[in-house]
Amino acid sequence: MRTAIVTGASRGIGRACAITLAAQRFAVVVNYAGSADEAAQVVREIESAGGKALAVQADVASATAVARLFDGAEAAFDGIDVVVSSAGVMTNGPIAEVADDEFDRVIGINLRGTFNVFRETARRVRDDGRLIGLSSTTLALNAPGYGLYNATKGAVEGIVRVAAKELGGRGITVNAVAPGPVETGLFLDGKSEADVQRMAGMAPQKRLGRPDDIAGVVAFLASPQAAWVNGQVVRANGGIA
Repeated sequence: MRTAIVTGASRGIGRACAITLAAQRFAVVVNYAGSADEAAQVVREIESAGGKALAVQADVASATAVARLFDGAEAAFDGIDVVVSSAGVMTNGPIAEVADDEFDRVIGINLRGTFNVFRETARRVRDDGRLIGLSSTTLALNAPGYGLYNATKGAVEGIVRVAAKELGGRGITVNAVAPGPVETGLFLDGKSEADVQRMAGMAPQKRLGRPDDIAGVVAFLASPQAAWVNGQVVRANGGIA
């Protein structure tokens, strides 16, 4: 059985990715930072469907914690084949109003956290493995208020392209998925109903994305069928950009 680590897997897109990969016969390490009960629920859902899963706490902003996460995966399942770097936070506000502590928090999780996961993956994932990062369609929209968030996601895409070339000799592919607006707490938090409806109306299907929409793309990139997709950013956004 192949093994997948999904960071930020207690809720939202990460949760959907964990459950989808488990349905494709991966043993899944469900990473969480603080939502232990929700992570345990994801594990129970996977196990009730006949799959294998393990919840492991780790703040991806800490390199030491990420190393422990990978230690736990190797100890439980003897190796790592797929890593989905899904943990992230969203901030929304004018660049002029970003406080230093908010800058540090978002950079720490979205950028340092991604780098920590990518670095540990490069050291430990088995040959012919898969590494999938999460970017965002906000990079294509350039909407006011997303300066800090876009800075981190632009960095994710840059890391993906370099890592694809560094790891390609081992048959490992590295790609990113860039969702558009998705019905998750991360996206909906702090937005008015009018804002949500306006953004839903940007897609030709006139709806927000669903976590499963993104998980399906991640699962494809994790599959053998995607062996020739490498160093790419897949904009899974329903056609808004």
